[in-house]
Amino acid sequence: MGVMQKPVDSCRVAVILQPSYLPWLGYFAQLHRCDVFVVYDDVQFDKHGWRNRNRIKTPQGPQWLTVPVRTYKQDWPTNRAITIDNTQHWRKKHLASLRQNYAKAPFFANYVGLFDDLYSRDWTNLFDLNMASFRMLTQALGIVREIRFASELGVAGDTVERLTAICQKVGANHFFEGHAGKNYIADDRFRSAGIDIEYQDYKHPVYPQLHGVFVPYLSIVDLLFNCGPKAWTLSLPPCVRRHELRAYVPISAPFMWIFFVSCGFVHMGCVIPRAHPRSYA
Repeated sequence: MGVMQKPVDSCRVAVILQPSYLPWLGYFAQLHRCDVFVVYDDVQFDKHGWRNRNRIKTPQGPQWLTVPVRTYKQDWPTNRAITIDNTQHWRKKHLASLRQNYAKAPFFANYVGLFDDLYSRDWTNLFDLNMASFRMLTQALGIVREIRFASELGVAGDTVERLTAICQKVGANHFFEGHAGKNYIADDRFRSAGIDIEYQDYKHPVYPQLHGVFVPYLSIVDLLFNCGPKAWTLSLPPCVRRHELRAYVPISAPFMWIFFVSCGFVHMGCVIPRAHPRSYA
């Protein structure tokens, strides 16, 4: 599919997220929203979070895909340092689960080769696996953003102070944070540093799925196998989808608009004003 880069304006948006295993749709919606994406790779590994696991859909319901990691006597390893327990045959199991549960998905054949390649490789560090899968998925979705790593920025401080300093280091004047950030972030500390802060309010789309009643909050691989090239647009909130198309498709290209209408991206009669997609997060 075509590559989508953000139009340039005076607002430089930063997103700071920990590396995750086959992330959900909202993760990529945050990626879409930013100009610079900072991988929070040097904070402590969260054993019960999303760093090493995610869910897919099966006929029996959601199923976890978990990468086993070594935490015993590891002295609180960071996301970059945590290692994988390869005594367990997790690669074979994960690939088999994807093949078994998505073989009948409309776009399975288009993308399964990416996962064949991913799981054919030996992985020692979870971070390397997560970044490889992240690059694989962003390429499949056609997303291009500036990527930086927190460990390479030389920025210290407590949680909020460090987030503010990272934004300053990468030249961002707008910080787009996940919804959970409202629970611990003091907005005034960002504003006093000249940085606007905004929280994600993600409205999960409903899209065609296999195996019965729709299940939200799965790995984006579910969307990719089921919707193929439409996955990028469908992962965004409805108003962003319309403005995203307006930003990249000239109104003078009628055949492209006919294609997007036929795919269900926009409706005939939908008026699409000339607004920047970032205003509609």
